[in-house]
This record gives sequence, C-alpha cells and structure tokens, in this order.
Amino acid sequence: LFYFMKKIFLNHLVLFLTKSSILVGGQAVIEGVMMRVPGFISTAVRNPEGDIITNRHKFVSLTAKYPYLNIPIIRGAVSLFESMKMGFGTLQWSADIAFPEESNKQNRFLEIIMTIFSICFAISLFIFLPLGLTTFIFNSDQDPIYFNIIAGIIRISIFLVYLFLISYTKDAKRLFQYHGAEHKVVYAFENGDELDVKNAQSYPTQHPRCGTSFMFIVMLVAIVSFMIIDQIFIALFGSITLMNRLLIHIILIPMVSGIGYEILKFSSKYNDNIVLHYFIKPGLWLQNITTQPPDESQLEVSIQALTSAFGDTIHKHQGKKHIADAIG
Repeated sequence: LFYFMKKIFLNHLVLFLTKSSILVGGQAVIEGVMMRVPGFISTAVRNPEGDIITNRHKFVSLTAKYPYLNIPIIRGAVSLFESMKMGFGTLQWSADIAFPEESNKQNRFLEIIMTIFSICFAISLFIFLPLGLTTFIFNSDQDPIYFNIIAGIIRISIFLVYLFLISYTKDAKRLFQYHGAEHKVVYAFENGDELDVKNAQSYPTQHPRCGTSFMFIVMLVAIVSFMIIDQIFIALFGSITLMNRLLIHIILIPMVSGIGYEILKFSSKYNDNIVLHYFIKPGLWLQNITTQPPDESQLEVSIQALTSAFGDTIHKHQGKKHIADAIG
C-alpha cells in the first residue's frame, strides 16, 4: 500500500515538473532525469547498484506531424498533453529501474487507477476547491471579475501551501534535486559549455522556462480568461452556477494552458524586457522550492540523459550557444 501511495504522490508531482522544448527540455524522474531533444527522448536513471541506465527512443511531436496543430495556443495545449503523457511514462520506467523489488509488485490496473486519481486530485484541489470556497464564502457568484479574482487568489494560495508542504517529504526532496540537476545541465548546454559536472554546477537551479513557472503563469492567465468566459456565459444565459463554472473551466484548461505556453515562450525570447522580467519573477521564486542543489552524482545522471538523447549528433550542438524556443 505504501508503494502505491508513493506512486500516486509522485504522479501528481509530475504535473508541476512536466515541460517540453523544441530545442532541449527535460524533467526530473525517480532517481534520474529525462531529456528531450529534436526527434528523441532519453531517460537516465541510477539503479540501486550505482549504475546509470539509459532508455532512448524516437519522438516526433504531433505539431511536427500535423502543421494545423502548430499554431499559437493549440500547440501549447498539444505540448502539455504530450508532456504529461511522457512524464507519466518515464516516471513509471524510472521507478522500475530505481526500485526493482517494489516495481515487481505493481499491478497494471492499479497503475491506471493511480494515474486517473492523480489527475482527479489535481482538478479537485486546484479547480473545484477554489470555486467551491469562493461560491460558499463570498456572495459574488454573478460578478465574474470579483469572483475570479478571489478564486484565483485562493487557487494560488493552495498551490503555494501545497508546494511548501511537499518540499519537506523525502521523495520530493530527491525529485527536486534532480530537477535542479536538469536545469543546470540545460543551462550549460545552452551557453555552449562543455558538458561536465564542474561547468554544470556553476549555474543556478532556477530556469525561466521551468514547468513550475509555467503552472504559475497558467494560474494568472486563468483569472483573466475565466473572467471573460463567465461574463459571456452570464450574458447568454442570465446566470451561472457552481457546476456550470466547474464544467466550463475544466473544458477550457487546454485553452488556458495554451495561452500560458505562448506567454512563457514569448518571455523566453525577450527576457531582457523589464516588464516580462518581472512577470516571470514569481515563477523563479517558486523554483526555490521545486529545485534543490544537486550533488555530483545527480549531475552525472542529467548529463548522461542529455548526451544520450543527442546520441552521435551531440558534437554538432555542443559548444554552441543556443536560444531556447519553448518551455524546457
């Protein structure tokens, strides 16, 4: 039971750490790191014997296969779906490598139930609870502006408290260290440094295109987006109920995520702009929680993940400065 509860907890964490990149991006997994480069994904995990095991396979985004999906907002929603799918898959593989004895006890049906539960728990915590509290505590159901500002503040507060509490758990601390290792190695690569532990260690753990920053931006975007949507609904139907809001807001999650994706993508290109600089600042502050300084062995795993992802083409990219184009 403890193993399954731990998997539910880690599946939920993936929702905060998952991200993708057109150039280079990654994600922390159990005792390892997943790196994504054009055309390939590679996950490196350290097993109980201390060896680094890698798993590399081809990956072509749906936005590359189908040009009509590669348009603003839609591509962000597609990217989020792909990233979550990859996140849960690599998390499962990393668990099998890092904890082989426990993974032998797994049940495929229970794994599916845990994944569904993780998503439902996130929806309940960050959508239903803020809407419910705002509805029952504040008498502002039919005022879209006031209602969504209050609901947004409650949602962000729950998010901050949740991150703060889980940061004290042993599993989260290890995951956050690998998250920091992933950021440091991506920084070293983007700046054209040789990929070694010494160079990577010199960079900060906070990265402007992190999944944590993405989640925070999405929450800000949701306040404005839901204000407009609620106002349209009230104009068309005269009033709006809690269940109306819940269903509409859940359905519109992909759209809101797509807008957040475009904002983060834009900010990564123009991060010298003073307005954008302060806009992404809260996300960087949050990474003081979701990233922790890694040790050398964790950086070795992250480096192995990136070099394995590029394979024989690593020499064509290493040593050159890269400007990332998306979340990573």
